[in-house]
Amino acid sequence: MQVANGTAKSGEPMDDVVVVGAGQAGAALVARLRDKGFEGRITLIGAEPLPPYQRPPLSKAYLLGEMGVERLLLRPESYYAVAAIELRTDTAVTAIDPDARRVTLTRGDALPYGHLVLATGAVPRRLPAAIGGDMAGVHMVRTLADVDALAPECRPAARLLIVGGGYIGLEAAAVAAKLGLKVTLIEAAERILGRVASPETANFFRDLHRAHGVDIREGVALERLTGDAGRVTGARLADGSDLAADLVIVGIGIAPDTALAEAAGLATDNGIAVDAQGRTSTPGIWAVGDCASFPHQGGRLRLESVPNAIDMAECVADNIMGADAPYVPKPWFWSDQYDVKLQIAGLNTGYAHVVTRPGTRPGSVSFWYFDGNDRLLAVDAANEPRAYMIGKRLIEAGRSPTPQQVADPGTDLKALSAP
Repeated sequence: MQVANGTAKSGEPMDDVVVVGAGQAGAALVARLRDKGFEGRITLIGAEPLPPYQRPPLSKAYLLGEMGVERLLLRPESYYAVAAIELRTDTAVTAIDPDARRVTLTRGDALPYGHLVLATGAVPRRLPAAIGGDMAGVHMVRTLADVDALAPECRPAARLLIVGGGYIGLEAAAVAAKLGLKVTLIEAAERILGRVASPETANFFRDLHRAHGVDIREGVALERLTGDAGRVTGARLADGSDLAADLVIVGIGIAPDTALAEAAGLATDNGIAVDAQGRTSTPGIWAVGDCASFPHQGGRLRLESVPNAIDMAECVADNIMGADAPYVPKPWFWSDQYDVKLQIAGLNTGYAHVVTRPGTRPGSVSFWYFDGNDRLLAVDAANEPRAYMIGKRLIEAGRSPTPQQVADPGTDLKALSAP
């Protein structure tokens, strides 16, 4: 992909920056610009009515009633005025004119830019209306509005069907079970976590959920949802069985939000395609976070995680100011389910085998992914922060213990990561 340079040349005045998307990436980018001394005008545009907020707690602490809206905010609303960042909430960008360097907003007014940053994130995949996906009682878990709509229906003993056995579905199942709902989770693939984790990790979480009363059914697809007067009441599965359901949560993945970029003629490839510095194929336009795919090990990579959103946004902010530094990802993720914190370091793509290492206390364990040459690729650590930190350090340093060392409970992991 030929990517154009959108950075101001040495000696030219700094251009004003417009950021589309007031999520984790957009918020991190504008804060970085100000922290680094950027003096131009900054406008942050968000479609939701709130200032930028955290998404991970929505389906956990917020839904459980353990965290209020104010604690969700990434920064107090007053921060943006103090930092001279124009925050436009409840506003969407409807079009980009790359030649005129301006965007059109929902009210029809136009906003010029010197640099435009697309931080549009991702959108959840929905069930088709033809199989009942548009009925009342069918929920997504992506935004504050989604969770606010879901919360009143999460009553003890309510029958919840979760469609999708990825981390989104499993986290929702854990919270629902804690709230006293009767939870059934279905996964069309052979097993849960099929795209993102090993069978060993999947087995651990399957056992965990079943111990909390969640009915997990794998290898069975949804045929259609059934309902009465426009309200979901159940589901017919592909194996011919029927389930009763008072509500449904759909967790079948997300897709990068590239609609605006595509309409403006930007190159896309599993997201908005950017070069190593974050520039898109169109001069003056950058992309960061969930919506962006960047060069990685001879291919392209798109990461859906909070750390990637922050790190990539800060790198692009630096590049807007002339750093011209490549983005080097250090992938790590997490998932909270019941009393288990799963921490993931690295990317397990292309793994050949997995070594299971018992944890240091009951219920803790780590899974170490190796390729065919016994190179360490990733670590899944359940309630094992020490294994996670050491694994992360080894992966980032490009060092690999042998599978035999990891498998031996007598091996001192800390010694493996020593210089």
